[in-house]
Amino acid sequence: MMDHAETDRPDEDEMDQEATETEAEVEETEVDPLEEARAEAARYKDQLLRTAADLENYRKRARRDVEDAARRAKEDVLGQVLPIIDNLERAVQAAEGAQDVAAVVQGVEMVLASFQDAAEGMGLERVATTGERFDPNVHDAIQQLPSADHEPGTIMAEVASGWKLGPKLIRPAMVVVAKPPAES
Repeated sequence: MMDHAETDRPDEDEMDQEATETEAEVEETEVDPLEEARAEAARYKDQLLRTAADLENYRKRARRDVEDAARRAKEDVLGQVLPIIDNLERAVQAAEGAQDVAAVVQGVEMVLASFQDAAEGMGLERVATTGERFDPNVHDAIQQLPSADHEPGTIMAEVASGWKLGPKLIRPAMVVVAKPPAES
């Protein structure tokens, strides 16, 4: 007759099978460090590729925005210049058959005034010259003439206007500057 204690105890085959299943479960939960590193590297590579693509898209969008802004600025300027061109064309047509030179001059002066208004509306301002002290930052001296009527270093005449757009100098004024008269 069998002992009660012997029937409750699992036999050796069952124990070996349970041990093998437990080992397999442990191996399944343990991740190979190499595989884990490869998976992490793949994640980083994917993240890097996505970031690089985002950066390239940003660059393209920024370049397109700059080009659009430049195009709109040109359109705005040309929109203000076109009426001036129209007025100049009318002035030329009127001058071709005009007998009165004063009327032609008056028409050209009106066109010039409309151009100056448009330029001022865009923030363009003329550099002060005649009677001012010579400033090499905004003036370009093309000639020096001796003068007893003007203090040395004073601008006597403007040859070409200088222009600033806000604080930025667009073109220096070309001027004639007084120097002391030659002593006899």
